[in-house]
Amino acid sequence: MIAAQFAEITPLLAQYLNSHDMEMFRCHDRELQKVEETIKVKASYFFYQRSEYPRDCAEVKAQCSNNNSSGVFVIKPEGFDEPFEVFCENDIDGGGWTVIQRRVDGSINFDRSWSDYKEGFGFLRSEFWIGNQKLSFLTNQKKYQLRIDFENSAGSSFFATYEAFRISDEFSKFRIVSVGKSTGTIDSFIETCPSNMVFKNCSCQTSCANPDVCEDTCSAEDDESCICPGGYFIKGDTCVLPQACGCYLTGRGVIPDGSSYVNDGCTERCSCEAGTLRCDSSFRCDANAVCEERSDTFGCRCREGFEGDGESCTRNEFTDCHDVYTSGLRNDGVYNIKPAGWPGSEFEVYCEMSNGGGWTVFQRRQDGSVDFYRTWDSYKTGFPDTATGELWLGNEKLYHLTNQKSYKMRIDLINRDGVSYNLNYDAFRINNEANNYRLETLGSFTGNTGEWMVTTALQVLLLISVPKGVGKNYE
Repeated sequence: MIAAQFAEITPLLAQYLNSHDMEMFRCHDRELQKVEETIKVKASYFFYQRSEYPRDCAEVKAQCSNNNSSGVFVIKPEGFDEPFEVFCENDIDGGGWTVIQRRVDGSINFDRSWSDYKEGFGFLRSEFWIGNQKLSFLTNQKKYQLRIDFENSAGSSFFATYEAFRISDEFSKFRIVSVGKSTGTIDSFIETCPSNMVFKNCSCQTSCANPDVCEDTCSAEDDESCICPGGYFIKGDTCVLPQACGCYLTGRGVIPDGSSYVNDGCTERCSCEAGTLRCDSSFRCDANAVCEERSDTFGCRCREGFEGDGESCTRNEFTDCHDVYTSGLRNDGVYNIKPAGWPGSEFEVYCEMSNGGGWTVFQRRQDGSVDFYRTWDSYKTGFPDTATGELWLGNEKLYHLTNQKSYKMRIDLINRDGVSYNLNYDAFRINNEANNYRLETLGSFTGNTGEWMVTTALQVLLLISVPKGVGKNYE
C-alpha cells in the first residue's frame, strides 16, 4: 500500500526536484502535507537549490501567485543563519501575514524560560511562539505591520493593527522598539489595564491601606478583570511591591493604615498614620505589665489586678468581689477592694468565684483556730489580720460594703457528719456604728437547712454578693 502511494507521488517529487527555480516546491504546501502524511516526510526536509529564500510571508505570497492558501512555508530573513518554517496566513486582510504567535486552546504551556522564548516553542499548526531571535531578524529587515486577532468567550472576533512594529536584539533584551499608530475594532471589546496590572480571572486583592485582608474588588458579572499580579498591593489606582507602600516595615511587611506594630521585645512601636510610617524606639511596657504575644502580635499587657493599655497600668479599684469577678478575674483567692465611702486604704478580702461568682467572704469558722470571743472593737475592725483561714471581716468594713449596693447573703454550713447545707437570703444590709451595726435588712431565704443547723454546724461560711442584674449603688 505504501509503495503504491509512493509511486503515485513520485512524478510530483520529480517535478519539484527537477525544477530550476523550485517555484512549484515553494508554492504547494498542501501537496507537501500529503507527502508528509503518506511517507512521513516533513516539508522542512526539502531545501531550495538556490539561495534566494523568501524573507517573509509577504514574499512567499508574491512568489506563489498560483497558490494563495494559508499554511506552513520556509523563509529566511536577512542575516539569519538558516531558513526556518513559518505559518503564513493568507485568508485575512489580503494575506501575506507571518504568524508569530497563536493561542487557541491552552494545549501549550506559555509559562516558559528566557531560552524558550528566544528560540520559540509549540507547533505551527496549533499553539506556538515563533521565537524572539527570529522575530528580531524579521522585524529589522523591513517596515512591518503588527496585527492582533482576538476571539472572546462569546465568539465575537475583533482585531488591532499597528503600523510600525519592531523589536530589538538579544543584547537589548528583545525590547519593543516601536509599534506605531493602531487601527481596528479592538477598542469596543478590550479593556486596557493600567500600568502594572494584568487581565486575568477575577480574584480578591490586598492593598497598602489594608494589607492583611484580601478584598473582593470584582463585580458579580465579571469573570476576568484587571488585577494586581501576585506579590503586589493596590496603591491608589496602580499596583506596587510591598516596599513601595508607605507603611512597609522590614521583617513585618505592610502595616495597615491606623494600626501599629510592636517588636518581639516590646522595645519599639511603629505606627502607620495616613500612609506614613512612624517608629518610636523609646516605647516600653509599664512596670506592672508584661510583653507577650497574642494572635501572632506582640504587645504590653497589664498584669492581673491592673488595668490600662500596657504602657500605663493602674491597679483596679474594686469595690467588692463582684467587681473582681466582672473584670474577668475568675480564680478564688485574696484580692484588694475599697468600698465606696471607705475612708481608709484598700484592704484584703477573700473572693469565692463559684456559685455564680463574686462572693465576698466576711466570716469563716472551720477548725477553732481563732478565738471568736472578742471585744466590741475587735468585731468593729475585724480579726485576725488575714483574709485566709478563720476570720471576721469587721463590722465597719461590712457596713460600707453592704450600704454601697444591694446585696444578697449566702451561708454555707457543714455538720459533724460532713453533710453540706446552705441558706440564701435575697437581701442583706447592716447599720452603722451609731446604730450598733444592727441588722437593717434581711430578705426572704431559700435553702435546705433549718435553724437547728446553725447551732450544730462545725463549719460556717458567710458570704455576700450582688444579686443578678443589680449593679447600681444602694440608695
